[in-house]
Amino acid sequence: MDIQEVQRELEQLREEIRYHSRKYYTEDDPEISDREYDMLYRRLEDLEARFPQLVTPDSPTQKVGGAVYNTFAPVVHQVPLESLHDSFSEEELRDFDRRVREAVGSVEYVVEPKFDGLSVALEYVNGRFVRGSTRGDGVTGEDVTENIRTIATVPKTLREPVPFLEVRGEVYMSDESFQRLCQRQELLEEKPFKNPRNAAAGSLRQKDPTVTAQRELSIFVFNVQRIEGEELTRHDQSLERLRALGFTVSPDYFRSADMEEIIGFIRVLGERRGELRYPIDGAVVKVNVFFQREELGSTAKFPRWAEAFKYPPEEKETTLLDIQVNVGRTGVLTPTGVFQPVTLAGTTVSRATLHNQDFIAEKDIRIGSRVILRKAGEIIPEVVAVVENPPDSVPFTLPERCPSCGELVSRAEGEAATRCLNPQCPAQLLRHLIHFASRDAMDIEGLGPAILEQLLQAGWVSSPADLYTLEAEKLAKLDRFGKKSAENLVSAVEKSKQNDLYRLVFALGIPHIGAKAAKVLCEAFPTMEALQAATEEEIGAIPGFGGIMAREAAEFFARPSAQELIGRLDQLGLNMTAIRREQAGSALAGATFVLTGTLPTMGRKEATALIEQHGGKVTSSVSKKTSYVVAGEEAGSKLDKANALGIPVLTEAQLLAMLEE
Repeated sequence: MDIQEVQRELEQLREEIRYHSRKYYTEDDPEISDREYDMLYRRLEDLEARFPQLVTPDSPTQKVGGAVYNTFAPVVHQVPLESLHDSFSEEELRDFDRRVREAVGSVEYVVEPKFDGLSVALEYVNGRFVRGSTRGDGVTGEDVTENIRTIATVPKTLREPVPFLEVRGEVYMSDESFQRLCQRQELLEEKPFKNPRNAAAGSLRQKDPTVTAQRELSIFVFNVQRIEGEELTRHDQSLERLRALGFTVSPDYFRSADMEEIIGFIRVLGERRGELRYPIDGAVVKVNVFFQREELGSTAKFPRWAEAFKYPPEEKETTLLDIQVNVGRTGVLTPTGVFQPVTLAGTTVSRATLHNQDFIAEKDIRIGSRVILRKAGEIIPEVVAVVENPPDSVPFTLPERCPSCGELVSRAEGEAATRCLNPQCPAQLLRHLIHFASRDAMDIEGLGPAILEQLLQAGWVSSPADLYTLEAEKLAKLDRFGKKSAENLVSAVEKSKQNDLYRLVFALGIPHIGAKAAKVLCEAFPTMEALQAATEEEIGAIPGFGGIMAREAAEFFARPSAQELIGRLDQLGLNMTAIRREQAGSALAGATFVLTGTLPTMGRKEATALIEQHGGKVTSSVSKKTSYVVAGEEAGSKLDKANALGIPVLTEAQLLAMLEE
């Protein structure tokens, strides 16, 4: 290769790897599979090995994956949390063994599962847990102590008062917990995590520890970083010492001086990984004796005394027998492939999501297709490619009507999802009810997902309107209900009838119409009757309303199912008129504000209401048209952009002073 061609490819590879590293490590939202990332990284390593004069200090091969951000306080690791060099074949493991033996002679190894989670360090003083931190870039991590305290398998007090101990472990989410989390996220219309590793990382980085506590995280501890008061000489000895102190260490580790035995164990572990309750993506081989580790040392990035073996994604060919279309709780029509059963990563696979119409068309998936299946991240089955289609097969298209309620389905411009928009569709009723009762919508206190599920199971609710027919006497007979709690819920439901019209409009769940858009809509059309009569053109004339929003709103109010629901709600006594509020003043008239960070005494909604009451306008993004940015603690990119554009930045106190003036 020409040296300039190599230079160009290296620069492209580095940029691509940096991008995908950021998506994986920092945003917990990967766009490519682990295998695809590994192959990019391996190509970069190979080129840099052939052309060492082109290696740069900022190359991804010279840095530990991950980054440190200002969400949490920084923690400098006294002993670096190094990453591992990856092998992708048994021959590469034998090469690793040869290099080790050439350096230190006779050697013994310990091999453990390579857990697929987030690496952390835990510190103990006199047997008590005092600090937990993420790996970060290997030298500096983030202080996530309070979040780690919520993990049940992290011992808060050791069985012995060791003067000082720092250990390294992997926080992970079990397959069962991951599936439950994805179901909850779908139910609440949140973007689901793509795999358990990203779910664990995203959960551990939550600002609110109570959110982390709900995510059912676990930990395996696999290394002693520092210890005072005693001396450990071997890795297997340290694992047993950690177990004795109360840590959960790997239940599957194996010791041998024979690399062929080590490779044999890795094969067996790979065959069993589908049966494990915890996610793994490979195995780690470590030199057992610590003084030999010291002799071997480390490169700029990896220890020379350890090697990770990454399992290839297992792929199998099979036949697509049928495509079933289900309606999810968000109204999305999801095609699911039914396959001739095959065994992948230790489990039998006979079904896999086909995502959407674009995915099906892109791969030309048809009933009868011979396809290649694999498990993404060893968890979720997916179709990799179509091998061939039968001669008599036809392209598959999603139905024009909802399989659950029979209403016409819709696909918004620029979206991949096809949706049923019927607010009373049985398949998505629970999600509609959760949204309807939520704080920004009808704000029915005490009516959360668990209670709504009980009401559905009892058969008492089949529409949001049915919430307004509930009786305290009947509710009191449900589990976790008493007379008082039943009366409180009925009272909260009754109170919501007096809500402003915009809350009801938002509660109806019109696509692309959020709480703020609903408010603007009701300012332009202050009665439900006026809203239902408004044309797409009239709605589109509202400042700030785009064509998609106008079309979705007009089409929604024209639907017979929506008209029926609104008619029932009207009969049940819900307010159908916008509440006119007197403006407190015009001190902020004509000014546009953006709020960022946490204000000392006011919540975001309270500050927004205050600004609007005094004639100002609040928007979500900073632009040249922004008059002021009001910044609190932990203000982020919006503050940076305001400073770059020279936009005045106010504190909460300065905002209040403007109102007083």
